[in-house]
Amino acid sequence: MSGFLFSAAAFVLALGVLITVHEFGHYWVARKAGVKVLRFSIGFGKPLWTRRRGPDQTEFVLAAIPLGGYVKMLDEREGPVAPEELSRAFNRQPVGKRMAVVVAGPAFNLLFAVLAYWVLFIHGVPGVKPLLDAPEPDSPAAVAGIEAQDLVRAVDGKPMTTWEGALLALLEGTLDRKRLALDVESVDGRRRTVELDLSALEGQLGGEDLLDRLGLHPWRPRLPAVIERVTPDGAAAGAGLRAGDRIVRADGQAIADWDAWVKYVQARPEQSIAVQIERAGALMDVKLRPARVMLDDGVIGRIGAEVRVPPELGAELRTETRYGPLAALQQSLTKTWDMSILTLRTLGKMLVGEASLDNISGPISIAQYAGHSASIGLVSFLGFLAIVSISLGVLNLLPVPVLDGGHLMYYLIELFKGSPVSERIEILGQRVGIALLFALMSLALFNDFSRLLR
Repeated sequence: MSGFLFSAAAFVLALGVLITVHEFGHYWVARKAGVKVLRFSIGFGKPLWTRRRGPDQTEFVLAAIPLGGYVKMLDEREGPVAPEELSRAFNRQPVGKRMAVVVAGPAFNLLFAVLAYWVLFIHGVPGVKPLLDAPEPDSPAAVAGIEAQDLVRAVDGKPMTTWEGALLALLEGTLDRKRLALDVESVDGRRRTVELDLSALEGQLGGEDLLDRLGLHPWRPRLPAVIERVTPDGAAAGAGLRAGDRIVRADGQAIADWDAWVKYVQARPEQSIAVQIERAGALMDVKLRPARVMLDDGVIGRIGAEVRVPPELGAELRTETRYGPLAALQQSLTKTWDMSILTLRTLGKMLVGEASLDNISGPISIAQYAGHSASIGLVSFLGFLAIVSISLGVLNLLPVPVLDGGHLMYYLIELFKGSPVSERIEILGQRVGIALLFALMSLALFNDFSRLLR
């Protein structure tokens, strides 16, 4: 299966699961509240599959456009209701019950995330140790005193075992623009605390450039300049380079490691390089002409070769987080709460212009993430589902008309006002809500296409 088709399939599967969870929340609570459910639909548009089930003969539908779903309930505002069924109409329910039905969809998304994280924490979550490389000169990390191969043990007193956890803690810190206390362990085992000053960061912050602006980078081991594989149609293959060849010199200059070799090649697009290699203990001279490749920040040279990574290196950097059932439940609740709060705070910072709108991703980017996580394995895909489920839950609770949070806002007004919001206000709110969602989707698609073009 091609990469595009695989990503599309993973995207549809992810949406199908999360939409089903969301709509089942509405459906289940509505049934428990005594409301008659007429239809449970996954997707919009033309029905592809239809079945009727249960005492109410609820219609279960799988529709052609898998970008949402809905639960249709008996309601006098949408058509005549038989007198004997008026007590089961949604609009006749007390405001508390209507609020419970509305909240149930986002709540089930958050509960799904808790369950997903619980399964992951019991199974074991693989990760990479938060080992730091030498920081960029004059960066906040350099000023703080970060050194090469420092291992982050804690951020503001919170223990860290993986890069993912450390990055999330850094994101939270940048939202407050405060000083972060990093407990680090140097390569010789010495423990110390350094302060990372985030107040000096200016402008909007985006997830992609955060580490660059802080001067923080994951540690990259200095690998020997030994080739593992060459691309068949690349410059390396054309010059006769093979797997196992070690780059010794380039134009007479000694090559210390793979990073030095990469920098040398990238600086010489379409320039001839006299390369000395070692093959099976013997030295050989070859001529190499890197291809010209255009990137965002300029033109580089590329030869189509991959570095040989010692097998034991990955084992030294990998770690796994695992808990027993009860501890996993506590950790999954904490993780879901932290991610929900981080999502809300990031949205708030974007509204006031302190976080970049580039953080918003649309269906194309989400499909790419879905395909990438699914290609890694079930554990990675389940983690992806948990994050997207939290985003759906949080976004749907925002007080925007046409979203669940918008309906909840109307019911809260009714609760204090003593009477429902007028139909005119509801119609006006729907128009505003649709306009806001259209603007958000347009921005998300713009970001998606911008990333593709880059």
